[in-house]
Amino acid sequence: MKQLVVISGKGGTGKTSIVASLAALAGNKVLADCDVDAADLHLILDPDVQFSEEFSGGSIAVLDKDTCIECGKCIEVCRFGAISDKYAVSRTGCEGCSVCARFCPADAITMHEKISGKWFISNTRFGPLIHAKLGIAEDNSGKLVSRVKDEAKKAAEADNLSLMIIDGSPGIGCPVIASIAGASLVLIVTEPTVSGLHDMERVAELTGHFKIRTCVCINKYDLNSDITRKTEEFCNANNIPVVGKIPYDAEITKAQIAAQSIIEYAPENPAAREIMSMWESLEKKL
Repeated sequence: MKQLVVISGKGGTGKTSIVASLAALAGNKVLADCDVDAADLHLILDPDVQFSEEFSGGSIAVLDKDTCIECGKCIEVCRFGAISDKYAVSRTGCEGCSVCARFCPADAITMHEKISGKWFISNTRFGPLIHAKLGIAEDNSGKLVSRVKDEAKKAAEADNLSLMIIDGSPGIGCPVIASIAGASLVLIVTEPTVSGLHDMERVAELTGHFKIRTCVCINKYDLNSDITRKTEEFCNANNIPVVGKIPYDAEITKAQIAAQSIIEYAPENPAAREIMSMWESLEKKL
């Protein structure tokens, strides 16, 4: 099974809008929204949830006040300041390291599984979608990304689907590395801004480090011709194909408001035609 992973160096480049458009164009595929910290592909695809399950990405300290002797040892050893002087554990502050439980002389602290999010199997008008939602201030999103991908593979095998399109996380951290693991091809979506160029260079370095075939799409390329030129120069110098240059178009925003991809909303639109052309290039590379 081929894996096309769409990522970006920074948020707000239009990555998810492009994934929705590719979902409208591609056949025989499963979709996976691995941007679990800020999942929003479902806003366009309007999924019908078939199954959901809680996800535990770590543990949390639980203090039994009836057993606690209030010696202060847990407060002393907690390097995260997660235990207050009233001997209450902060859910968002606790990192689950278990040091407090190890040093508590009264054995008043135990470690419990921490529910940090949920993952879902859904049906959409473009096929199955595996997606997730990480709780507020929760971590371990790299583990949740891996779970989403594993479930997407199972769904693809069950339905004999040959392609997985993955909406990956922005940046270069753990969730991104989990998103691109096993990728057949990575599409970096960038924008012609100083930060867009800088972060595109960083994420291209990441995919290069893992020796994953990579190409680039410049979204809203006509907003800054100078940065677009610099982006193309960087890609040419590093043998990274630029497979798409999508013009800025307010119709894309209107499509999002209507919970549609631009391919559905206005297929004759210049941006839609460019995305169609880009998909033809991506298909050949896959």
